[in-house]
Amino acid sequence: MRLIARRRVRTIRLGDEARSREDVLALEEPLEVRVNGARFSVTMRTPGDDFDLVAGFLVSEGVVVSREDLPDMRTVSGIGIDGEPTFNIVDATVTGRGVVHAAERARTLYTTSACGVCGLASIDAVRTASAYPILPVGLTVQEAVIAALPDRLRAAQSLFDATGGVHAAGLFDADGEPLVVREDVGRHNAVDKVVGHALTEGLLPLSHTVLQVSGRASFELVQKARMAGIPVLAAVSAPSSLAAELAEDAGITLVGFSRGRSFTVYTHPERIRA
Repeated sequence: MRLIARRRVRTIRLGDEARSREDVLALEEPLEVRVNGARFSVTMRTPGDDFDLVAGFLVSEGVVVSREDLPDMRTVSGIGIDGEPTFNIVDATVTGRGVVHAAERARTLYTTSACGVCGLASIDAVRTASAYPILPVGLTVQEAVIAALPDRLRAAQSLFDATGGVHAAGLFDADGEPLVVREDVGRHNAVDKVVGHALTEGLLPLSHTVLQVSGRASFELVQKARMAGIPVLAAVSAPSSLAAELAEDAGITLVGFSRGRSFTVYTHPERIRA
């Protein structure tokens, strides 16, 4: 699977002579998601783990709750804009109540690599009800574990090492051991890939895990954690106000600015222990 593209670039440093070299870029291509043969959405993503991406995306949309709701996925060939054949279409077979829900949630716009909820008809549609409520008791995590997660996530980012142009998401247990890590040009795609892997492995709800993400904690990432039953979401950068509001309402512990030996807990600090 090709994950990178190469391009000749010119590097300019003030005071020095410009230099030409070959640079490595993270690949970004469209993926059309179909549900039972009908177009559901088109998203921009880094190719790879496409089935995980689609499965996690359908979980976050409330279309799929368990792996029994998603008995099959297949890659469909198509023709790209250059006239060459592509395999950027995944058709998901969905059963049960998800069939009707998919029609209600179908996108009216393309979803870019920067947006996981673009094209929905209303804010009410964005605030999807989760099949997995966050339990007020259960998982607790030591401060030292939370502080160590960004470095553990970074150690698994091989595509970032090559390109510097992708986000990452990782699921960790209460001891900080990685369960799965995924990279993508879109941070919401990386989370979908992680959740989709968990779905196909029969691990949902993820009520005893921590989701660590690169970048900031947006509303859509809290929403995706909520839909998968994840009680703790940690990010290396800041959360938005709406992300904190949703995390508070959903019972999710939201951590931001997790860097080095410090981090900030915005909601439900009772899950973090000394």
